[in-house]
Amino acid sequence: MTGVVEVLVSGGAANPGPPLGPVLGPLGVNVKAVVDEINKATAEYKGIQVPVKIMVESDKSFTVAVGTPPTTALLKQEAGIEKGSGEPGKQTVADLKMEQLVNVARMKRDNLLSYELKNAISEVLGTCLSLGITVDGKSPREVQQAVSSGEYDQLLSE
Repeated sequence: MTGVVEVLVSGGAANPGPPLGPVLGPLGVNVKAVVDEINKATAEYKGIQVPVKIMVESDKSFTVAVGTPPTTALLKQEAGIEKGSGEPGKQTVADLKMEQLVNVARMKRDNLLSYELKNAISEVLGTCLSLGITVDGKSPREVQQAVSSGEYDQLLSE
């Protein structure tokens, strides 16, 4: 293997300029082919920063591995907001449905410390708290208690 390049790119909008071009050029790989592959692989994350790892072999072939965007980015996309609250706990910037929260937890599950969906949801709720996002009109702490008490078990088993 010639090299490994790890970058954060905007989903579906990578280009041969920095940070990719200057790093890939010296490795002798076809930069346009790499950019096309990244854009194809990250199209579903349009507008979100996505971690990408490019492994370049000695024969100039390459492999692109796409990571999962940060929890914060996924929550902001689900909520349709640009940024979180400047005063979390006092100011709410968005309200998500529990289904949206479960969707984010499932996307992030492999990258979280949790083995169970309930625990993954708790981790995502912690991020909601710091962003100023409520769920079903309730504070993330209230939702966390409801999840722990089994109120959402039917939704989580689907």
